[in-house]
Amino acid sequence: MLTAVAKWLSFVRFSHTLFALPFALAAMAIAARENRGWPGWRKFGLILAAMVCARTCAMAFNRIVDRRFDALNPRTAGRHLPTGQISLAGAVILCALAGAGLVAASFLVNPLCFYLSPVALVLICFYSLTKRFTDYTHVFLGLALALAPVGAWLAVKGAAVTVLDVLQMTVLAAVVVLWLVGFDIIYALQDYEFDRAHGLHSLVVAWGPKNALQAAFLSHLVMCGLLLVFGLLCRFRVAYLVGWMLIVGCIVLEHWIARRRSLKWIDVAFFRLNAVISVIFLIVVLAEVIFRGGFWLRWAAATS
Repeated sequence: MLTAVAKWLSFVRFSHTLFALPFALAAMAIAARENRGWPGWRKFGLILAAMVCARTCAMAFNRIVDRRFDALNPRTAGRHLPTGQISLAGAVILCALAGAGLVAASFLVNPLCFYLSPVALVLICFYSLTKRFTDYTHVFLGLALALAPVGAWLAVKGAAVTVLDVLQMTVLAAVVVLWLVGFDIIYALQDYEFDRAHGLHSLVVAWGPKNALQAAFLSHLVMCGLLLVFGLLCRFRVAYLVGWMLIVGCIVLEHWIARRRSLKWIDVAFFRLNAVISVIFLIVVLAEVIFRGGFWLRWAAATS
């Protein structure tokens, strides 16, 4: 049983949930700021279920539609569908169940999330098709990932969102899109030769690895600026600023690895550093929301 569970979790790269989920939980905490970031166990559970279902559906759909290319690519030939570890029918059933799970969770959250859930499903799955016709496939993946914090925010607030909420959500979504564009370009370097030979699109294929890396750095540079703007919009203080500096440090290290090391180091830049970035963001947002600026500020005010 454990082996079967591990196989299905590996199929949808469940470990990569570390990318989207912390941003969604951070958005949830900010939306529930009046209650110290806690929306209640029921809503928290539904948000978690919706996020997991959405990502599972998107990843299963990606593996299904890309199975022919995965079989031809030496880097991905060992994946579950090309090797027969998981059947196509099983993958389709998982994709359908996860999509239905997202809609069901959204229905239980609030009417706005329910009405928007089919739109979300289309967007998160559409990305997998974009590499066949556009160089900006990274942007579509970024938009799909950015739905996580927006969805969590709307799950808490529903139709009662304010103008400030919309502005904060928009900036945070832009941060996630730019962050994803930057690190997905780096990740796409591994498949540059394969994608070019098989007519698949990406900015790496269109612009070449060197120019694409410059675009990734520019994307991350703007992302860091917007991340600082987001903190100002949320009236965050010391804890957030410290976290922001740590995130900038991770971004710099990621690009140093991408430029100075061989392709085998890209998984380090792609997974570990970006997982660290999302977790740091969640931690400092929780510190700001729960402790109103962190322990240090409260202690300093009490002793001054």
